[in-house]
Amino acid sequence: MNQEHVKDSARIFTSIVIIFNPNSTGDAPELAQQLHSKLSATLSYQTDITLQPTEHAGHAVELAREAAGKGGDVLVVSVSGDGGYNEVVNGVMHAGNPQAVCAVLAAGNANDHSRITGTKPLAEAIAEGHVRNIDLLRIHTGKNEDEPDEYAHSYIGFGLTPVIATELEKGGKGAITEMVTVIKTFSKFQPFAIRQSDGKRRKFDSLVFANIPEMAKYATLSEADNHPSDGKFEVIVFPHMPKWRVLLTALRATTQGLVEQPSVSSYEFTTLKPLPYQVDGEVKSVEADVTVRVECAPSALPIVG
Repeated sequence: MNQEHVKDSARIFTSIVIIFNPNSTGDAPELAQQLHSKLSATLSYQTDITLQPTEHAGHAVELAREAAGKGGDVLVVSVSGDGGYNEVVNGVMHAGNPQAVCAVLAAGNANDHSRITGTKPLAEAIAEGHVRNIDLLRIHTGKNEDEPDEYAHSYIGFGLTPVIATELEKGGKGAITEMVTVIKTFSKFQPFAIRQSDGKRRKFDSLVFANIPEMAKYATLSEADNHPSDGKFEVIVFPHMPKWRVLLTALRATTQGLVEQPSVSSYEFTTLKPLPYQVDGEVKSVEADVTVRVECAPSALPIVG
């Protein structure tokens, strides 16, 4: 069982906002409506339950921030994959309301966070109202001081492994299909160099900071008994090596899983060139000569589910 901190008293939500993408290639609109109906029929108290469709990329951040910013015991639900949930989490965190709670109902391709942290059907969990807190990853990429922090609920990745994870989500299930995807992606990949905190320049094929032990449905990043509420995250490092060794390691991640990885509460390095990275699957970028710091935000996010 996950070791999130469970509060003794059940939470009664003054409002519930269900955010979803109406143009989702999956079944997000239908699932959002079903959740609305279930909650309306099963909750033992009266509350305002609102369906909020998004209108454009990044809109979920705005909707979640607005919902949580109204104050009180609001629950913001993301009916989405990991990327959509990332937007909702950031919106809630930016609102600065410690009473606001998040939840995710899996829809779309990538549902690693829901799969790893979920304990029971979401409507049932909301009705019970038991809130627990999980850690988040927070990344600093040299932005202006007045810009809000950027959070990840599951992972932040640079290099090969997050690229493969994204491609795996586009493909079908099964070990054979995943191996083919890994090979195709690997053939196009180039390593990257950074300057680490000791001042030395090193070249990597992949650098991933993980709040959960799995990603991309089947890829096991670490065998460590790491929980998203232990105050630390795992650092999965592929130093630059011959391609055949990188390929074997990547294939092992998608089939058998990697061995136990080191756990830390923060990690810092400096970019040498502009560098793309992924936050819960969403592609972003950081400029050259920027000090990047990834740190754990302990028990930062109240959730149900």
